Amino acid sequence: MEILGATLRVCVDDIETAIPFYERLAGGRALRFERAGVHVAAVGCFLLMSGPAAELDVLRKVAATIAVKDVEETGRVLAEMGADIIAGPLPTPVGRNLIARHPDGSVYEYADRLAV
Repeated sequence: MEILGATLRVCVDDIETAIPFYERLAGGRALRFERAGVHVAAVGCFLLMSGPAAELDVLRKVAATIAVKDVEETGRVLAEMGADIIAGPLPTPVGRNLIARHPDGSVYEYADRLAV
């Protein structure tokens, strides 16, 4: 399993107001998409999310998004190490992801950019 980096997950009330701040902070343009009614903007190392309160309550339980080379391999390694794979692997707008609960109870999203 190869970890490539991590993304900080930020739930915001108004994504349109938040995006310019984070674009300036990160020095880049936002990549925008929508998933399950949640508006998402990836800006540098930040993943901004805005949407229905019930959806955001679930998203807040995930500590961070960890970029990996291959989600399938990551799922196998995590399971061997005692992690519980909660969801996935599933296709995303840019690759695949899975959600895993580590033995200590921490929950993380793992994502790759491989074509599905």
